[in-house]
Amino acid sequence: MERDMQIIIKPNGTVRCLYDEVIDLRALGRLAIARGSHVEPEADSSWVVDLAPVNGPHLGPFSQRSEALTAERIWLEANWLSVDT
Repeated sequence: MERDMQIIIKPNGTVRCLYDEVIDLRALGRLAIARGSHVEPEADSSWVVDLAPVNGPHLGPFSQRSEALTAERIWLEANWLSVDT
C-alpha cells in the first residue's frame, strides 16, 4: 500500500512530520520524537482522541479505533503539522 508522508523542513533545518515508517527518518539526522496525542478506549467501548499534548481538543467518541486514528491524523495534519512553532 502506497502512503504519502508530509514533511515540513524549516529554514533553520528543523524537520517536522507525523511519525511514520514510510521513510527512515534517521537518515535526516538526530531525532526528537514526541507524542502528539492519545487514542484511548472509553468504558462503553468507544474511542476518543486527546490532542492535549499539542494544545488541541478532544475528538470523539468514535465507534471504531480506526475512525479515531483517522480523525487524529486529519486534525494533526491540518492544525499542528503546518503551524510555525
